[in-house]
Amino acid sequence: MILKKYKLFPGFRLIFVSQKIKQMENNPIVFLLLRLAVAASMFGHGLVRLPKLNGFSAWMVKSFEKSMLPDLLVVPFSYALPIAEFIIGLLLLLGLFTRASLIGGGVVMVILIFGTAMIENWEALPSQLIHAAFFAVLLAFIQYNTIAVDHLIKK
Repeated sequence: MILKKYKLFPGFRLIFVSQKIKQMENNPIVFLLLRLAVAASMFGHGLVRLPKLNGFSAWMVKSFEKSMLPDLLVVPFSYALPIAEFIIGLLLLLGLFTRASLIGGGVVMVILIFGTAMIENWEALPSQLIHAAFFAVLLAFIQYNTIAVDHLIKK
């Protein structure tokens, strides 16, 4: 607990308890909530696409047919994306390999943003940028990842 004393006039002091401690107690909970939010999104994206992987790949390849990106890049990525989303989402839900998962998620978002720009699908960009921001903020505050399997393994 941090006490701050202010001398207002002789014989009268005002003492404040800093709220900094309370805020620090909330940081792991805030980190958990943000981690679970982006994890649920990634996990859900991957989960619904995996059973229809061939159809998803065909849709993505068709979406990119007028772009400058060759099928040689688009086809493998269209199959890898749902798997990456699923794995990143699952690991973040568990809080396992969190740092690597956040970096991986950020890289996936950068690739998606580039691809989205190549097909001029500007409506999809805000969602992808928000996901990228989540990954970046979580990575910046990784020290609060204390409600996670990673934290249990460290002990």
